[in-house]
Formats: sequence, C-alpha cells, structure tokens
Amino acid sequence: MLDKKEIEMVRTACKKAREIIEELKELLCDGISTYELELKSIELMKTKKVVSAFKGYNGYPANICISVNYEVVHGLPKIGKILKEGDIVSLDVGVIYKGYYGDCADTFPVGKVEVKYIKLIEVARKAFKKALKEVYAGSKTGNIGFVIENFVQKYGFSVVRDFAGHGIGKKLHERPEIPNFGKRGEGDILYENQIIAIEPMIAEGTGETEILEDGWTAVTKDRKYSSHYENCVLVKKDGYEILG
Repeated sequence: MLDKKEIEMVRTACKKAREIIEELKELLCDGISTYELELKSIELMKTKKVVSAFKGYNGYPANICISVNYEVVHGLPKIGKILKEGDIVSLDVGVIYKGYYGDCADTFPVGKVEVKYIKLIEVARKAFKKALKEVYAGSKTGNIGFVIENFVQKYGFSVVRDFAGHGIGKKLHERPEIPNFGKRGEGDILYENQIIAIEPMIAEGTGETEILEDGWTAVTKDRKYSSHYENCVLVKKDGYEILG
C-alpha cells in the first residue's frame, strides 16, 4: 500500500497524463497523422516534466498508444497512419513523475462520426463510472468486472477479455489485475490506499482480439470498432477517489 506522500505523487502523475490527453484530443482532425500526435505528446511531456511510462516498456517503441477504429489497444503511432473524418481514436497516455506512474485513456470522434460509434464511446465511459460503486476497501475485483460486463452487454456490446486493468503506483503494472468481466465475490481483495487502473475496453462485435504484424497493435478479429476508457482510482476505506 502507498503512504500519503506516494499517493500524492501518483495523483500528480495521473493528472498530468489526463492533461496530455485533453490537449491531444484538440488536435484530432481529418488529415493529421498519428505520428504528429506522438511528436506533440513528447513535447507535452517535456513541458510537464514527466517521461513516458510506455516507451521501452517490454520493448514498446513509442511514447503513447494511439488506437484507431477496430484497434483495441497498443496502437503504434506511424507517419503513414492518417486520421480521417468518421474515425474514432483512443489516446492512451502513461507517464512517470518522480518515480511514480499515472495511466489514462479515452476515445474520441474525429469530426462527424456515426451515431453507433458515439454510443460505443459513451458506453465505455459510463461503464467506468458504474464500476466505481464497487471500489472500496474489502471489495473484490470480480465485483468490478461483473458490473462492467453487465452494463456493456445491456447496450449490445462486448467486453474485451484479452486485456485488463491493473494496480499502479511504483510500477506501471502491479497486482491486482482488474478484468472487465467477473463474478461477484470473486477475485482479489481491494485494500485501503491501493491504486488501481480501471479500463473498460469494449467492442461492437465479439471482442476477440489478435495482434498485428507490428507486434503491438491489438485489433478485433472481426474488425468491428472498439472503445477504451481508463482512469486511476484510489481505494479508500468507504469508497474511492478518481486520480486522473
């Protein structure tokens, strides 16, 4: 568990990660390349005095992850990957601040987007919010996953089972794992002053995934669109605090 000073460090890291996402989303437009967004993220991290938590992590070559349409997570920014109106784009930003980690993600439309994709984005965000009622000391990870999956399925979408949320603090990925599915009363126990990243990843199709030839980009097998939302949450005795 983290002490008050350490929690403050993670809180600051998460806020900076969220600020970067908010600034990057303003650049999303028809014709911009994901590599341009990558370059801007490098600039923003320097300004905010943080470094990327992703670059070099298990060999990941980029500063942030940018996943487009049917790309679920870990999309590599590329010079030739040009956004167009109608796309939906997940921006996933992880940073290190004074040795502590923050990790946030959200999905945004590029220009005018089909209504069903706006709904997909909104359901991922709302699933995160719904899961918060299950965050408190003594709860279990299965409670969180249960709420997320049931909420998502009500709208006809599926959760992605191949990737999950996680603990975070002195490392990017710590215990416990936070799947987006589960059963009430099962899974790992949550403890006071623990920080977890809850990240619904949902799809309009089956949610089954595969990895592209670049070795990183995870896509839906059926090439149906996907949406991703992530924020870090402090577990408190009787509830939670959103850090990002």
